[in-house]
Amino acid sequence: MKEILYLEIPTPQVEMARAWLQQEYQPVMGEKVLTPEGFRLRFATQTDAAIPENDPELSIFVWSLQRTTYLKVFRWAEQAIAGEQNFLKHLTQAIRTRFPERYPEPPKIDLSKQSIFEALAATYPKTVHYFQKMPNGEYDLTRVYWWEQRWREGVKNPQEPKKVLLREERGVRREETESASRNAQNPTYDVIYIGGALGIIHAAVMARLGYRVLLMERLPFGRMNREWNISRSEFQSLIDLGLFTVAEFDRVIAREYVDGFHKFFDANNPPQSKARVLHTPTVLNVAIDSDKLLRLCGEKLRECGGEIWEETEFINAEIGQHQVTIQAKHLPTQTDKQVTGRLLVDAMGTASAIAWQLNGGRAFDSVCPTVGAVISDGFEPGVWDSQYGDVLNSHGDISRGRQLIWELFPGEGNDLTFYLFHYHQVHPDNPGSLLEMYEDFFTILPEYRRCDPEKLVWRKPTFGYIPGHFSVTSRDRRVSFDRLTAIGDAASLQSPLVFTGFGSLVRNLSRLTHLLDTALKHDLLSAKHLDRIHAYQSNVSVTWLFSKGMMVPTGRSLPPERINAMLNTFFDVLATQPPEIADAFIKDRVTWTRFNRMAIVAALKNPALLLWIWDMAGPKDLLRWLGNYFNFGWNALLSWLLAGWFPKLLFQAQPILEKQFPTLWLWLLSQTYALTYGMGKPQFMPSPKLMKSDRVGDRAPRENQVTSPIR
Repeated sequence: MKEILYLEIPTPQVEMARAWLQQEYQPVMGEKVLTPEGFRLRFATQTDAAIPENDPELSIFVWSLQRTTYLKVFRWAEQAIAGEQNFLKHLTQAIRTRFPERYPEPPKIDLSKQSIFEALAATYPKTVHYFQKMPNGEYDLTRVYWWEQRWREGVKNPQEPKKVLLREERGVRREETESASRNAQNPTYDVIYIGGALGIIHAAVMARLGYRVLLMERLPFGRMNREWNISRSEFQSLIDLGLFTVAEFDRVIAREYVDGFHKFFDANNPPQSKARVLHTPTVLNVAIDSDKLLRLCGEKLRECGGEIWEETEFINAEIGQHQVTIQAKHLPTQTDKQVTGRLLVDAMGTASAIAWQLNGGRAFDSVCPTVGAVISDGFEPGVWDSQYGDVLNSHGDISRGRQLIWELFPGEGNDLTFYLFHYHQVHPDNPGSLLEMYEDFFTILPEYRRCDPEKLVWRKPTFGYIPGHFSVTSRDRRVSFDRLTAIGDAASLQSPLVFTGFGSLVRNLSRLTHLLDTALKHDLLSAKHLDRIHAYQSNVSVTWLFSKGMMVPTGRSLPPERINAMLNTFFDVLATQPPEIADAFIKDRVTWTRFNRMAIVAALKNPALLLWIWDMAGPKDLLRWLGNYFNFGWNALLSWLLAGWFPKLLFQAQPILEKQFPTLWLWLLSQTYALTYGMGKPQFMPSPKLMKSDRVGDRAPRENQVTSPIR
């Protein structure tokens, strides 16, 4: 017996696929004999169902997993049957024609006439059913729908984004000039953050440095629809900056566990693409209580004189020569608000209209649509040991154009946090759906971890779009404008593998804080100066091809096992290396030498890997990646030559250099961070001694102004 075909029929309706296969499909050869799950194809007249030893036969059957349908064909003979390939091509083409790849969209709804539950019940019945069991289910499901609609709007109309940044121009009445000049002399705040998740962490740090800080949050402050994980060594940067004490850090830890596992389904992989379990005991092994963390950061912000405007939606920002003026709306009262500041920081994530306007058609190249839930109880004993986490796990092959991947992290008490996500190409015809993913999540959770969903205690949902950008150089994406910069998911400069802005922000927080503090102190707030303040890492940027290989291109059907085979090839290489190599890779600290060594070992282990990457990425992206690779090599050489001594020399020259040449100092400082933090070598960068700001502001008058969209 030999398997000769394995493919996916992209429909959750396995009964319909089986009925079509048995009743409608007509093979081009052989005699069709129905079986419970498909049919047999006989090539000799037989009087009974037995299979004579010398009579070749094909067995075709389907089954359901991960809310989709799979088909296999086995040959009951050692030698190929005459016309066998023609039959397989005919069957494959018939399936592709009858069951094409589809990318469903949520229905258009009017919540003034019905509840979110009533509006979505027919399309997403399991999602509605289980959200009704959650404490704030109606609010949270509305939020899921809103986020998906916002994301789809940006993806489908990238060249015509909403204009939310306006530039002041000259040429109005004299009295308006005088009024503007008076207002510009004293903006209300030094820094205004839009977005209260990652934004509050950075905002609290800047407030502790003496800056006047305002944070705007569209939601009630302190609520998160995602949970965060990190390691103690990475969180240390927040302690070093003085934002937290060790005792305070311990209070926001929900659970610290012994080990984390990485394992991808390999039952259908060839031998060279199977893998052992990768253990990472010091990666993402600390589960953070995100609500506690946000509240604590909020308290610290307020203690330092900062303010939080919650349930306040950003409308637009008018960028002037001396200040930025922000228009907002307080949602509960529908009251318009206006505020001025020296600098605007975009921390709105994928919902950021600013990111879409600045980057147009390439705001984001990839995304992880992510759904899940925090479950407090209801699992049978032995289903999972709370001393362990599943960092990356798959229990099946490609499902309806996506390789679904699970994460499982123990939380406080009996809590278990589940995530289901996939790496996804940003495409206008297929933006990626949270609601479709949630219907998958509630359906296939028992396949992943044995349970009865009706017995589970659902505490809250976890969801979001986590974006990525395939940056060739640090200037390949706009993360700044005059008096504006972006952090976190809005900047989209995070790891293509771990795909989380939280880890990237924390790892680079000292870098971002030091550079932003320098820019504010010397009023270096033009785009050319702020463009040097980002979390770009050359050693991370080069790995975007890895995440590209985890995405099914829109409109294509890949062999179902392809992505699992690629992942297993690479992760088996990591599993055979010393633990510190896997630790460095996942924490964005891989070096040039280690990257090349792992790539060579993976290619030797599975030579087909190169052909798979060529097939999925195509020549254009491969050429683009070569630019990444050579840029990484050049930066690695500079880092090797300079990182060991130049940062120390630069800091010794700081008193004179910063005072007399602040612009040059900011440039040299950003370059030094690029050679250390940007190459995964933060240990080579001396710890900055940040002093409380004297709030040096811009005092120059400005000309008459009108507003126009930034192009």
